[in-house]
Amino acid sequence: MRNSVTLSFAWLEGLCLPENQIASEITYRPIGIVHSPFREPYGTPIQSVSAQDSQGVVEVFPEYAAGLEDIDGFSHIILIYHFHLCKRFSLRVKPFLDDPSHGVFATRAPARPNPIGISIVRLIRVEKERLHIQDVDVVDGTPLLDIKPYVPEFDKREAEKKGWFEGNLGKLYEMKDDGRFAE
Repeated sequence: MRNSVTLSFAWLEGLCLPENQIASEITYRPIGIVHSPFREPYGTPIQSVSAQDSQGVVEVFPEYAAGLEDIDGFSHIILIYHFHLCKRFSLRVKPFLDDPSHGVFATRAPARPNPIGISIVRLIRVEKERLHIQDVDVVDGTPLLDIKPYVPEFDKREAEKKGWFEGNLGKLYEMKDDGRFAE
């Protein structure tokens, strides 16, 4: 599972940027694996805030263990990961919380041009390269790309507008993944 994730930027050729400023590809190597009770997308909570009490473990590969120093000083961390089960994407999607389709960038749908996900989880304890977490909404075996500390003073913002989510937030705690993006 330590394969790299390569993103191609061949589609940028038509943009008006100097050729030396356009990366032809970007490669990410997983730094670990997320383990959770969710063996498949179907039934997985759709956001970490609705995954209350779901326990998991982040297994950081030994070569990245030194980067965990001082992480135990945080109550929450941000996991950045690769949606490895999403095989295709569309620029218009029917999200979990609404019936009409929306532009993918106005949703949190996992099937995206670059299938990168984020979750804020509670850090329970650290045991060497293993981070025990709570409120996990990630499928077991998901490749982990990065970890950042959650700091409310940096990360929390008051939002004046919530787009199409506004009338649908009441569904959040009942809604689970129905597998539509892993096909």
